[in-house]
Amino acid sequence: MTLPRRALVIGFQRTGRALARVLADRGVAVRVADARDAAALGIEPGTWHGVEFHLGGAPSPALLEQVDLVLPSPGVPRGEPVLAAASARGIAIASEIELAVRLGAATLVAITGTNGKSTTTSLVGRALELAGRSTFTGGNLGRPLIEAVDTAAEIWVAEVSSFQLEWVERFHPAIGCLLNVTPDHLDRHASFAEYRCAKARLFAAQTADDAAVINRDDPAAAAIGRALLARVWTFGQDPVPEGAFVDGEAVHLRLHGADERITLSHTRLAGRHNVENIMAAGLVARLAGAPLAAVQEAVDTLVPLPHRLSLVAERAGVRWYDDSKATNVGAAVKSLASFDGPIVLLAGGVDKGGDYAPLARAARDKVRVVLVFGQARERIAAALRPAGVTVRVVEDLAHAVRDAAGAAQPGDTVLLAPACSSFDMFTDYAARGRAFERAVEELG
Repeated sequence: MTLPRRALVIGFQRTGRALARVLADRGVAVRVADARDAAALGIEPGTWHGVEFHLGGAPSPALLEQVDLVLPSPGVPRGEPVLAAASARGIAIASEIELAVRLGAATLVAITGTNGKSTTTSLVGRALELAGRSTFTGGNLGRPLIEAVDTAAEIWVAEVSSFQLEWVERFHPAIGCLLNVTPDHLDRHASFAEYRCAKARLFAAQTADDAAVINRDDPAAAAIGRALLARVWTFGQDPVPEGAFVDGEAVHLRLHGADERITLSHTRLAGRHNVENIMAAGLVARLAGAPLAAVQEAVDTLVPLPHRLSLVAERAGVRWYDDSKATNVGAAVKSLASFDGPIVLLAGGVDKGGDYAPLARAARDKVRVVLVFGQARERIAAALRPAGVTVRVVEDLAHAVRDAAGAAQPGDTVLLAPACSSFDMFTDYAARGRAFERAVEELG
């Protein structure tokens, strides 16, 4: 592609910094805007050669002067005034992943969904690496995709979020995967329909020569799959002539007339939702050329990612699990479904605009008590109590852990599955998970 003469990068955390480095290294004049100052960002502007900084305030439309391309970081909402001004002036706006695919030439595998993206992406990337393929694994998981353009990787495996898909046009995965679509980020997207449309943009540039892997048991995902140009392969619980399904302790992959089995007896990925992730990853990796043996080894050896249904401790007959990554209602429901009960559930944080009714249904008859904390605690309590769920409102996560220790009985599971984002008390879900682990350790 023709590089811009001058680009405006909005937001200067991980994605913004990667964009600035790649563009400046290619001779593009980079202008950076961030509401935080240099001290808050932890940077020294003078060390960034070819980059002009405008920090400590909201980005002004004046920054668009002589700019050919605007690159908002995923955390920048579409309604940001400077983006509206750029659009009105006819200045191109693109996400980081869009720029990456325009600059790169590797085969692209892209995975999205409300839940399970990171685990599925890690499985696919691991399987391809075990198969001897030169692979870049990243995107919303770990390294920004733009960093792949400076590697020799022949295949890119990218986790992609709805925020990243808001500004794509030519983003073209040879294999696209949609794991599920349940209400999330409704504090950012105007409606569930808008959120669903953002997810569907993963497939917008695909053709009949491409492949799409879709969860047929998820209504919203299945509806998207029925409208695609690409060849669609599906995964779900029940047997199908083609695609993936579960049979006892094995996942069946039916591709091109063959019936292959991935055994689940050695995987460390706990929970029913991870069976879905394994089905999806198996289809994607096989379609991308990984042999079955490499897929099986990836399933057997992948260590669960931190704060995703991780066993923290077992004491006095009570098992403590950290699923801090369950940042929406759908994820929390799947987390609850991974256990037979009784469960002491810890939930709360920043409300994301979703409906807690599914959580109430999942908690009924399985959860001994729900300890709610954070900004959303009263709203969660109001949704769960009418369903007959016992709810206690506590001050914070530390108090929730202490109360859970008193409420749990031998044989119970204490589960942190917040159903909310973490930004009222923590920098991110990982910080919340670490705080949970420390609080459990301090119980003695």
